[in-house]
Amino acid sequence: MRVIGLTGGIACGKSTVSDILRSFGAAIIDADALAHALAEPGRPLYQAYVAHWGKGILTEEGALDRRRIGAIVFQDDSERAWLNDTAQPILYHEACKRLHAIQAEGAATVILDAPLLLEAGWDRLTDEIWVVFIPRALQLQRLMARDHYTEAEALHRVDSQMTMEERLRRADVVIDNRGTEMELRQRVYEAFHRKVV
Repeated sequence: MRVIGLTGGIACGKSTVSDILRSFGAAIIDADALAHALAEPGRPLYQAYVAHWGKGILTEEGALDRRRIGAIVFQDDSERAWLNDTAQPILYHEACKRLHAIQAEGAATVILDAPLLLEAGWDRLTDEIWVVFIPRALQLQRLMARDHYTEAEALHRVDSQMTMEERLRRADVVIDNRGTEMELRQRVYEAFHRKVV
């Protein structure tokens, strides 16, 4: 089974590339979706976060308030380090379980879609690393438009991640996402089929 690690900075279009790869028949393991599932009330991440930060991070309905947690971890490096140190082993274990299950089903290709693929060491599970690239100015513009962040909030989130230069240095395949969705689809198609031939 071919395992592609898919990563990229926030708002670079990684989810769109993942959707395109799904349309080509690849199985997808989405780290963000795993994190959301494990952060539901009563699940491991939910319990860990409430134990650490208290009930002040909950909405009136009792769910995690992701924006409030984001405000904490993006303003305090030690809190962000705690979150990553706590969440990554739980997520890694779940990703490995999914990977084995997909392999048992006989899938030809699986995409490990993870924003922190390189930072968390998940690249050791992959055969190749794909990085979705856009220039920093466009990344900030898309992030502010998508999540309604101020420029300062967007800069803080972009700067809290691994630099694009470091991602590109470690990439086997770079997917340039500066153009139209049709152009992006063609680039992904070419990369996907060039590698399997």
